Amino acid sequence: MSSNPTRDDFAALLDETLGSAANGGFEGRVVKGTVTAIENDKAVIDVGLKSEGRVPLREFASPGMPHGLSVGDEVEVFVDRVENADGEAMLSRDRARREAAWDKLENEFGEGKRVEGVIFGRVKGGFTVDLDGAVAFLPGSQVDIRPVRDVQPLMDIPQPFQILKMDRRRGNIVVSRRAVLEETRAEQRSGLIQNLKEAQIIDGVVKNITDYGAFVDLGGIDGLLHVTDMSYKRVNHPSEVIAIGDTVRVQIIRINQDTQRISLGMKQLESDPWEGVAAKYPVGAKLSGTVTNITEYGAFVELEAGIEGLVHVSEMSWTKKNVHPGKIVSTSQEVDVMVLEVDSDKRRISLGLKQAQQNPWEGFAERHPVGSIVEGEVKNATEFGLFIGLDGDVDGMVHMSDIAWGISGEDALALHRKGEEVKAVVLDVDVDKERISLGMKQLEKGAPAAAVATTSGGAAAAPSNALRRNEVVTVTVLEVRDGGLEVQAGEDGATGFIKRSDLGRDRDEQRPDRFQVGQKLDAMVTGFDRSKKPTFSVKARQLAEEKEAVEQYGSSDAGASLGDILGAALKAQR
Repeated sequence: MSSNPTRDDFAALLDETLGSAANGGFEGRVVKGTVTAIENDKAVIDVGLKSEGRVPLREFASPGMPHGLSVGDEVEVFVDRVENADGEAMLSRDRARREAAWDKLENEFGEGKRVEGVIFGRVKGGFTVDLDGAVAFLPGSQVDIRPVRDVQPLMDIPQPFQILKMDRRRGNIVVSRRAVLEETRAEQRSGLIQNLKEAQIIDGVVKNITDYGAFVDLGGIDGLLHVTDMSYKRVNHPSEVIAIGDTVRVQIIRINQDTQRISLGMKQLESDPWEGVAAKYPVGAKLSGTVTNITEYGAFVELEAGIEGLVHVSEMSWTKKNVHPGKIVSTSQEVDVMVLEVDSDKRRISLGLKQAQQNPWEGFAERHPVGSIVEGEVKNATEFGLFIGLDGDVDGMVHMSDIAWGISGEDALALHRKGEEVKAVVLDVDVDKERISLGMKQLEKGAPAAAVATTSGGAAAAPSNALRRNEVVTVTVLEVRDGGLEVQAGEDGATGFIKRSDLGRDRDEQRPDRFQVGQKLDAMVTGFDRSKKPTFSVKARQLAEEKEAVEQYGSSDAGASLGDILGAALKAQR
């Protein structure tokens, strides 16, 4: 055998020295070692290998803490390689801690236990947490129960976390600080709730204000003070009554043991203004109040602190119908109202705004009795008449048959336009139905006195003259119109109208332009209209005369012509 050692001899010698470590028994394992020296920023550690290894001191320190390492200390390290290019063992304290941490975390995760860690960095969407060597991700939404603006005070401080999920193969761990706080809070709430009772009066501090109320800290547990329980009077927003940081005295209204929610009230500590409200505000009483709120269906009026009544839109105005309440009253306006109904059980008072004012139709009837002459503007024209605006913000109606004498209602309507100022006589006032009947033709020149002097019911009295149906009278032309003639019987008699078709038997005789104002002619009274105004007809007079002549002087059937008969009749009259 050769005296020089062979490759196999070196391998055998190495196995003898290191045992199985040369075959990888040490690599990839966590082993114990001893600190033999501290050089600059590294610790020299002997793990029983051929050579020592060096580990940075920072790997032995928690974030923000000193390493606290001394020579002779026994530590656990992870062996990456038995020997590197420099002949030293490659050791890692971080890997050792990480492996040990994963083993421990997996057990704690399986048992649902909390783990302790330190927030040490910020990443996209959240933060990094050191769980004694293992790095976990803390989502931003899991930092606290409520959003946290500044996380800096929470960093580098050991605190408990709950593992939500973990994957060792991928090296992923997700933790939550919020879950721990909620669990702790629930435990605290359960303990605190046991010491609270409904109807109990307690002091608290306002922590937060919302549109619907405020959250009050009762010493570790929050209760909700709803806006409707802050005061008996109307509160539009909680900030009108309280502010964050205020100490308030409240009464516990309800405690829900299932949800652990607490409802609080402040107004319950005040005297209830609704007690005896029916006696204080009897139906029919007139009061003053302040408009506090306006809706589409009416307006709320505060009669005193904590007592409000509703003025329904239908009770706001005598004359303004289908108008938004905001166009009649405004918020903070002082108004006079009348109590219409009181419901103490439902805490409701119905008020009337218009009832506190005079009925405008009653006022009009007092100022303008039947037969009075009024003046107003034409507000609207309908197919059956004109609506006239009158004083007191009321309207009166002139029926189409009461607009003018001697012409049809349609023609009479066409004579007037919206906005025109007209005069009329009051024919009737119905306060209950809110109606005023007017007449315009009754004011025309020569109108029968009976047309103006009406009864309380609105019906015309009998005419003062002695005109009778089928009577032939002499009339004077007052006005020539396209539709006929306006005429007057006698010197100062009733006026009437002769229609175009009644001006004569023949078409040529039916032209109104044949006549002149002031011309006299004979006509027959054919009837009276609704206002007892007479109607005349020349044609009817002619036909009556013809009939009479035929009866007296013969018939055309006997051979005499109509002209002969009429001529003989005229000669006889002479």
